[in-house]
Amino acid sequence: MRVEEVMNRRVMVCGPNDSLGHAAQIMWDADCGCVPVVDEGGKPVAMITDRDICIAAYTRGKTLSELMVSGAASHHIFTVRPDDEIATAEQRMRQFRVRRLPVVDQEGKLVGILSVNDLARHARAGQRREELSAEGVVKTLAAVCSPRAGCDLAR
Repeated sequence: MRVEEVMNRRVMVCGPNDSLGHAAQIMWDADCGCVPVVDEGGKPVAMITDRDICIAAYTRGKTLSELMVSGAASHHIFTVRPDDEIATAEQRMRQFRVRRLPVVDQEGKLVGILSVNDLARHARAGQRREELSAEGVVKTLAAVCSPRAGCDLAR
């Protein structure tokens, strides 16, 4: 099974110079918790999550309209291609502990997004093929949710 069979092609995006308020509005309207940040050419340069927005607003004491996406987004992004195998995507999610992977074409332009939620929905929908199993999705989610070295879970 390939990424293009599972990915979401309807992806809302924002730019690095957009306000956090704009990014939050996109998330509200699209009912999502993450938005890829793309440059003028449509290539992903970062990812911004609802958590990033909240932490930035809290720690900087400013309104969302005063803060820019570029100052809160994660610039460490990992991508997959539409023709990559699902196993490759799951391995990247596990290795880099990310719940979502931007899907890019051969020129590096955003064409979709693949999330752990997408994997779970397809595994649940009766896809009993070896390429996408409920057990594999659980392993991916467990790896993504594992505490990072040095994190104190007793807090």
